[in-house]
Amino acid sequence: MRLKNKYSYALVLSIVLCGLFCFPHQGYAQDKISEIDKFIHIYHDYGRFNGTVLVAEGGKVIYKKGFGPANIEWNIQNKPDTKFRIGSITKQFTSMLILQLLEQGKIELDGKLSDYLPYYRKDTGEKVTIHHLLTHTSGIPSYTSMPNFFEEVSRDPYPVDEFVKKYCSGDLEFEPGSKFVYNNSGYFLLGAIIEKITGKKYEEMLKERILDPLGMKNTGYDHHNTIIPGRAAGYSTTFDGYENAPYLDMSLPYSAGSLYSSVEDLYLWDQALYTEKLLSKKMKSLLFKPHVSAMGGSYGYGWSVREVSFPKSKEKVISISHGGGINGFNTLIERLVDHKHLIVLFNNTGGAPLAEMSTGIRNILYGHPYNLPKKSIAKVIYEAIVEKGMETAVRQYDEFKKNHPKEYNFAANELNSLGYYLLQTKKIKEAIEIFKLNVKVYPKYANGYDSLAEAYMLNGDKELAIKNYAKSLELNPKNTNAIDMLNKIKKEK
Repeated sequence: MRLKNKYSYALVLSIVLCGLFCFPHQGYAQDKISEIDKFIHIYHDYGRFNGTVLVAEGGKVIYKKGFGPANIEWNIQNKPDTKFRIGSITKQFTSMLILQLLEQGKIELDGKLSDYLPYYRKDTGEKVTIHHLLTHTSGIPSYTSMPNFFEEVSRDPYPVDEFVKKYCSGDLEFEPGSKFVYNNSGYFLLGAIIEKITGKKYEEMLKERILDPLGMKNTGYDHHNTIIPGRAAGYSTTFDGYENAPYLDMSLPYSAGSLYSSVEDLYLWDQALYTEKLLSKKMKSLLFKPHVSAMGGSYGYGWSVREVSFPKSKEKVISISHGGGINGFNTLIERLVDHKHLIVLFNNTGGAPLAEMSTGIRNILYGHPYNLPKKSIAKVIYEAIVEKGMETAVRQYDEFKKNHPKEYNFAANELNSLGYYLLQTKKIKEAIEIFKLNVKVYPKYANGYDSLAEAYMLNGDKELAIKNYAKSLELNPKNTNAIDMLNKIKKEK
């Protein structure tokens, strides 16, 4: 489950810090472990990762470790058995339950949504199948994409059927099966279907059918009011440090994202997926079958499936993975099934570049060159603004860009994230200067002009806003936000 906040530095951190430089690899097993440890430590030392890591090679765990605090207030450190909210990794457990019901003959992949939820609206429910829900091809609007959902709804508890009727029953956005659009409503509906068919709560089925048989004692449905020993707290990362993540009622992510787990338990899950303990080989193949093209690869049932390559090599391997993001946490599991390798990364400070980290670990495992991160130039510039003022900060940016290009990340999104943080903290004039610097350095960066226009709007400068929205649209004709804002401004005149 992916939770969005345009102004949150935490949730864009994994995108904006993308500068890398090459580092040679070593080939021996012990060297790999040492390399992985050094690799993760650099991310942690740069403030880009705080959490737990597990790596298995050939089905055997070779590395597991915690980094930084699970609870900052009490300085309690992360450990391999620390429990994290795993967000959308939950979806693969939901798809497993659905396929178990399929194997028992209690559900059909081409069965209609309205067949299993009689209270669902017939006009759309008779068009959407279980397969559509599993593959994000239903066309049903995702409730997490609704305007103001997180600000106005996310703190309130809802019974499953009431939530389905109110937030998972919108008009279809496209013909079911015609395209892939990642969708939390689809997997929420699958949880409701599991409960309707079995007469049991989703979390009961999860425990009975998956967690208990596999001995996954550190995994379960996360309830805010339940005392869960070893549960990590979730934080947001800002330019001023950490803060507690916004509260989210866990009845809302539900079967799309409400589980907690540990990296050690996901190793048990990974190992079980090589067996027929939970599902027959025939049915299990449906989980990982590339049903639809999506996200640079394909999507199975609750899993992304793609072929990955390596630098300066013709070698390719199959990667079966899924990430998760939920208030205060982001997570990733990557299974390299050709050789039974596994990478699990959990972070509890908002948004770490886990895909980038997993790529580096993957390259280490296969003995290929890998990349190390650069420091954030945005963080340096923010500190300069606070301590010395905007003019000095701009000069420092130019000096660092000239003299330290390999040490710091100068990607366009760096300054963009800083500008939005300044907007969030009501420093509108400073944000305008940062956005102006960004479009000066990157004159072809469409999103930079869109951001500058937004800052001008907040400052009451409509003419400058129009000018920059128009420039953004010129560079990116598909910028719907610019189109909408220009139409809105024209109507207000």
